[in-house]
Amino acid sequence: QVQLEESGGGSVPPGGSLRLSCAAPETTQGINVMAWYRQTPGKQRELVAAIFSGPGRTTTRYADSVKGRFTISRENAKNTAHLQMNSLKPEDTAVYICNVEVAVGASHVDLYWGQGTQVTVSS
Repeated sequence: QVQLEESGGGSVPPGGSLRLSCAAPETTQGINVMAWYRQTPGKQRELVAAIFSGPGRTTTRYADSVKGRFTISRENAKNTAHLQMNSLKPEDTAVYICNVEVAVGASHVDLYWGQGTQVTVSS
């Protein structure tokens, strides 16, 4: 079991910024992907941003709605991912949930979820 520690949520006015962090235990090995999802009442959980770090390369993926405003990064040595959110809009209001994909053996992965952190964008 991998316990994820999330931080950085809060309340900001439109146009503001927040930085979310998600940390897996530093002893965790085989992390393929670290990602942030978000969920609002009555809606399906959606992928916000994901980062894959492999030997010699890093790949990121963003939801269209956040491209150009959000940036995901990763500190591999600390098993920590950050989500820098700029130019926040009211529609970004949601519970943001960290997700980690851990490789187990050659063909199996385990998924772990954080408890979520609230982001509220309101004037």
